[in-house]
Amino acid sequence: MLGLVVGQLVLVVLSLLAITSAVVVGRERLVQTRRSFRDRFAAIAPYVGLLAIVLVANKIARDIGPDLSWIIGFRITGRLHQADGLLLWPLYPNDTPQVVVWIQSMATPELTAYFAFIYVYGYVFLLIFPLVAYFALSRPEPLRRTMVAYGANYLIGVFCYILFIAYGPRNLIADQAEGLLYSQYAQYQFVTDAVNDETNVFPSLHTSMAVTAALLAWTTRDEYPLWVPISAALAVSVVISTMYLGIHWATDVIFGILLAWVSVKIGTRFEETPPTIGRFRHLLRYARSAIPGRS
Repeated sequence: MLGLVVGQLVLVVLSLLAITSAVVVGRERLVQTRRSFRDRFAAIAPYVGLLAIVLVANKIARDIGPDLSWIIGFRITGRLHQADGLLLWPLYPNDTPQVVVWIQSMATPELTAYFAFIYVYGYVFLLIFPLVAYFALSRPEPLRRTMVAYGANYLIGVFCYILFIAYGPRNLIADQAEGLLYSQYAQYQFVTDAVNDETNVFPSLHTSMAVTAALLAWTTRDEYPLWVPISAALAVSVVISTMYLGIHWATDVIFGILLAWVSVKIGTRFEETPPTIGRFRHLLRYARSAIPGRS
């Protein structure tokens, strides 16, 4: 079943990439990219290597992270649940609902189908298309910025997943919030279980990565004006889908948006010069010295 679902995912995403590339990037840019492929790749090669290392480290951390998290992590599910129950207080002061429960109260079969598609297919497309589009630009900075920002999301996100143990609404309040993605489209669970753990909730990486892509789209609005509204609509849909499907708390989403902003700032900082091992060690020493009781 996993192979079938992955095959569908690849087919759908490739189709979306082909259509959007033709409309947004344009034939002329694509032809020019093919002619200057080697030069353009050489300009971003260090960043490709950096992102590859981050992705490998991310995979290793996700494999060992859950076990390590139970040893050193902080259990924050109750705090997230409590915070989620306060966010709608200005609108419902007498009987404040959980944000996720409130969103799911508007559920319809059509909305569930839409948000399930967005959560699985739309999300992957939203992350991959910028890599294609920015590679088609003559200047390498947008693609460099994107790869560093993606890497920052994963590094910070995985660190948080190890540090914080949290379950989503579908696990904690199953009597109020349904895991719609899995109850209505059980086949998608084969994919999500293969790449994630149920305690990887805070912050929402779906949110942070989607918002990162949308923020980066604004930086190339002159070259790709159509991509700005498309990415914004997809990012908003991804953010809502994480709560609508009962996967994340609203608090996870809020911190995911903050993580996106930080990651874009990091990407912009290193778009000219990739971070080196020496810089990373310096940053690590600085972080350790900032911890009380450490010198």
